This record gives sequence, structure tokens and C-alpha cells, in this order.
Amino acid sequence: MKKLISLGGPALALGALAGLLAACDSTPRERQAAVREQAHNLDTVARRGAHTLARVGRQTARYDAANRARRAQPLDPQRRKAFAANLLGPYAGRLGALTPATIGAPYQQLLQQTRARHSAWTDRDWDYARAVYADLNAALARVRLDLPARGELRVRAWQAEFVAMQAGHTAGELHAATRPPAPPAAR
Repeated sequence: MKKLISLGGPALALGALAGLLAACDSTPRERQAAVREQAHNLDTVARRGAHTLARVGRQTARYDAANRARRAQPLDPQRRKAFAANLLGPYAGRLGALTPATIGAPYQQLLQQTRARHSAWTDRDWDYARAVYADLNAALARVRLDLPARGELRVRAWQAEFVAMQAGHTAGELHAATRPPAPPAAR
């Protein structure tokens, strides 16, 4: 019974259960017809699943191709600088001067600004935010060996939060790109 539920949902499982209960007082020919009907129902569910999987695969491939094409375009240096100024505030342009004692503050600033702005960002805005994040990570790599464990732990938590927000955006965009087509409007 568990297999039927996972293959076609509760309605199919209830139909199969009704068929099994009716089989107690039925003839072999009636049972044979019930089995044929349930097999047809399973085939229908499998066919719909295959069509959905193929559609989602095509839509995901289109989304991925558009994503790759967008990322292949170089970032505008002026816009990148503006994004860094917006996300890093007073730390923008000073990443090379960060020390183990000061590396946490730019991450905190980045996360505060990202939390406040990310819901309105487009995919391209996320490209710029990732570039700022990569620059900050490069500064971290320079001082990481001198960073106390407590400081590194805080930085890793901020990094995880940034990556989670980015992944949430990507998941939302991918979900939007793979929605089933809207039914045609009635005339």
C-alpha cells in the first residue's frame, strides 16, 4: 500500500484499496478488469510525470543558458564600485588595509545591507553583490591565518548567511522559470 501512495497520491491509493476490498466478493474476470483499470491509472500518472519532468528539464536548461550568458558579460566597473560602496559603506575601497581585528566589521556591514536590499535585487544585482563578496573573501584569505577562531567562526556564519540568501534568490528564480504554463484564457 505504501508504494501506491508514493506513486500516485492518496486518490490512487484509495482506489486501489477499494479494488482490493471489492476483490473479496468478485469473480476472476471482475478482478482482472479492476487490475487493468488500476494499471491504466498508474500509466496515466507515470505519463503525466514524464511530461512534467521533460517540461521542467527544458525550462531549467533555458534558465541555465540565460544565466550563463548573463554571467559571461563583464561587470561594469563603475556599477561594481557603486555596489561596493552601498554594501560595504565605509569599508569600500579599504579592503586591502583590513587586519584580523577589523575583518569582521565589513562582513557585518555587507550582511546588514544585503538583508535590507536583497528582496529587490535582480539576477544582475546579485552578480555585483557576489563580486563584492568575492573581494571581501580575498581580503579574508590574506589575514585568515592570523584570525582567532572566534572571529573566523563569526565570519563563516556571515558567509553562510550571504550564500543562503543568494541560494534563496536562485531557487525562487528557478521556481518562477519552471512554473507550468498558464492555461489559455477562456473566450
